[in-house]
Amino acid sequence: MGQKAEEERVEGGVVVVKPNPSKGLTSKAIDWLEKLIVKLMYDSSQPHQWLSGNFAPVCETPPCKDLPVIGHLPECLNGEFVRVGPNPKFAPVAGYHWFDGDGMIHGLRIKDGRATYLSRYVKTSRLKQEEYFGGSKFMKIGDLKGLFGLLMVNMQMLRAKLKVLDVSYGNGTGNTALVYHHGKLLALSEADKPYVLKVLEDGDLQTIGLLDYDKRLAHSFTAHPKVDPFTGEMFTFGYSHTPPYITYRVVSKDGFMHDPVPITISDPIMMHDFAITENYAIIMDLPLYFRPKEMVKDKKLIFTFDETKKARFGVLPRYAKDELLIKWFELPNCFIFHNANAWEEGEEVVLITCRLQNPDLDMVSGTVKEKLENFNNELYEMRFNMITGLASQKKLSASAVDFPRVNESYTGRKQRFVYGTILDSIAKVTGIIKFDLHAEPESGKKKLEIGGNVQGIFDLGPSRFGSEAVFVPREPGITSEEDDGYLICFVHDEANGKSAVNVIDAKTMSANPVAVIELPTRVPYGFHAFFVTEEQLQEQAKL
Repeated sequence: MGQKAEEERVEGGVVVVKPNPSKGLTSKAIDWLEKLIVKLMYDSSQPHQWLSGNFAPVCETPPCKDLPVIGHLPECLNGEFVRVGPNPKFAPVAGYHWFDGDGMIHGLRIKDGRATYLSRYVKTSRLKQEEYFGGSKFMKIGDLKGLFGLLMVNMQMLRAKLKVLDVSYGNGTGNTALVYHHGKLLALSEADKPYVLKVLEDGDLQTIGLLDYDKRLAHSFTAHPKVDPFTGEMFTFGYSHTPPYITYRVVSKDGFMHDPVPITISDPIMMHDFAITENYAIIMDLPLYFRPKEMVKDKKLIFTFDETKKARFGVLPRYAKDELLIKWFELPNCFIFHNANAWEEGEEVVLITCRLQNPDLDMVSGTVKEKLENFNNELYEMRFNMITGLASQKKLSASAVDFPRVNESYTGRKQRFVYGTILDSIAKVTGIIKFDLHAEPESGKKKLEIGGNVQGIFDLGPSRFGSEAVFVPREPGITSEEDDGYLICFVHDEANGKSAVNVIDAKTMSANPVAVIELPTRVPYGFHAFFVTEEQLQEQAKL
């Protein structure tokens, strides 16, 4: 691909991604060595379950206009609904896990009651290099088990060291989540920096480049930053397997990233999410540890959950220049993938979250379970008293609830309603559930059903599975009723192989969708979604 040019930037401090891999004899020799390791050590009879059924990848789809709409599309949905997920362009060399796929964004451009569908890859440095080679070259999470995992890590390090792969732009997939800040739509994966996307007038998507905040961002960036709707600031963090294990950041309304705030914890952990309130950021030190030595010694996965350790939550003043004022709280052992929201109530900081008693690490090993057996992901309220230093928690739901969303006009402020997904396997959403935090949960409930604090359930129906639903308010801000708006999500029917977008009335949670948009192609199951408003589309068009 030629000599690496001087780093090229476009307006807004975005780095144009032009990797410079090398195809020569060195590359062929490493390929041969890798094939030998795979042949001797990898059981190729294992089915790639994450590549079958509706997990299987699809090709890019250019904009398809005037899709059939059953019902009507309300005016507040003018904008673009986007959902990202894993969609590998090339077959894996050996193992594969759902988290490994190249980021593909499925977009639905809505304007004046009409809908256009499209799908585009996030053009990461990783994808560009694999396109250059015409095959898979980067290490996979699905390989990271036992001695084989260590050898595959070494293959990656060898390719980087000998300049077969160019890792100067990172090696992320951009497949996990999306956020909009300072006129930019960002595609995120937590091992990398954000990728900047531009939504064109017809809804099509274009990858502009990598955002490093004018070289101020030198570490990875969470897939779950928080944008404060009142101040316009974005709060974020990154985690690492080398100290500092956690680094907290604040990005101003006008896109300036402030100095890093390293957070001291005892071990390298996986920290997928965090939360903000009006005055604090909540850091989660949960005992899912990065332990490569145990992976080799005990033929375990690279992440190990330690059931003997407490869950720790650090409450940090959100504009702190260092970690000196952080207050740590302990609660019983757990893991958390996703928080709904947090706020302050008197001397307490309140966190609404989806708490997992004991994460099943099969989700990292590559097995798809048809049904959830021990996946007790439940909605919880946690309280941290800033005066006494005491913490408490209260269970708000039965299993299994995840991907909690709120009306984001209330991010960091007290809100009433939480919209979650009902799961029947680690990746299959069977319905959307609405919780009323003002109501008490019914005690002893073993099943998610209407009553108590469960105000509504939208069941996707037999053989239909969906993904995270995003709340779109009828009116922006907090002057109208909090639940006056719509939930929008992708749905796939495994019986007929067709996909659609459902629009649900968030206030009534009626079983009859406000609109169903029939899609021209199958949409695989994916991760997080986002709604870009018409105003935001016009703002980012200036890029």
